[in-house]
Amino acid sequence: MRLLRKSGDVPKRSLWEKIKDVALTDVAVIVRGGVSAGSLEKLEEMLLEADFGVPTTLRLVADVERAAQRGFVKTQDEFREALRQGVEGALRTGNSDATLRTAASGPTVILVIGVNGAGKTTFIGKLAARYRREGKRVLVGAGDTFRAGAIDQLKVWAERAEAEFVGGKPGGDPAAVAFDAIDAAIKREVDVAIIDTAGRLHSNDDLMTELKKVARVVAKRLPDAPHETLLVLDGTIGQNAISQAKTFSNAVPVTGIVVTKLDGTARGGVVVAVHEAIDVPVKFVGTGEGVDDLDPFDAADFSAALLADG
Repeated sequence: MRLLRKSGDVPKRSLWEKIKDVALTDVAVIVRGGVSAGSLEKLEEMLLEADFGVPTTLRLVADVERAAQRGFVKTQDEFREALRQGVEGALRTGNSDATLRTAASGPTVILVIGVNGAGKTTFIGKLAARYRREGKRVLVGAGDTFRAGAIDQLKVWAERAEAEFVGGKPGGDPAAVAFDAIDAAIKREVDVAIIDTAGRLHSNDDLMTELKKVARVVAKRLPDAPHETLLVLDGTIGQNAISQAKTFSNAVPVTGIVVTKLDGTARGGVVVAVHEAIDVPVKFVGTGEGVDDLDPFDAADFSAALLADG
């Protein structure tokens, strides 16, 4: 798994390099008999700065300390592996199946939610392109009727992905667009219908109510739909992603998390923190701006990439 590195950026130190430089300055301490208390304190600071959050950080530090006490951590590589295993283990706890759900018959309906600027439109385009590469027939519904230009932007992505498109009028009823999109998907016998929603501010109760209405209308038009409700989160916003995730999951049943703009050099811990906060699996990670820069989530690959050398 590749974590996002923007071309032209000044190279940043990876999370592992920061931990190694600050928490493991005295390698001799490790070799003589385990991790020092000071190293564990520094590790805790680094993990908090990387947005793992307090509960996850405390558990990861305890896991490393326990491994050291049992004699399993005597080198930097063993230190890193103990930490990597802890991260992977956290991502595999609870509801962690990253497999996308599909409809037993008829179109699979995927509702995409999240705030403005999180990368919903781009994600929908990438997901549509992925399904098209698999040979599936895809329809995209432009349910964000509030944001200026949202319908046109999504239409461009749909054309790029060679997906069919259904859009309403600017300022129209988002629930009506969702209904029409599913209706068209059924009549045209498409395999997957991906429906966008307005980039609702998670603090806006009225807009959250509208989102609930969209979900109800989708279920009314097609029983068991949506088969996936994917919450798109901006990986650069740190702990704010947790509050967004909690509020959205309280409004509608979220089935998967998509983390975009993820820069593994700094704040990748938010992926673990969000998963644990709402007990929902991470299903995709955005790794760049191109149509192919979308990776299905794998806990082992992610934990290794997060703690790789820069």
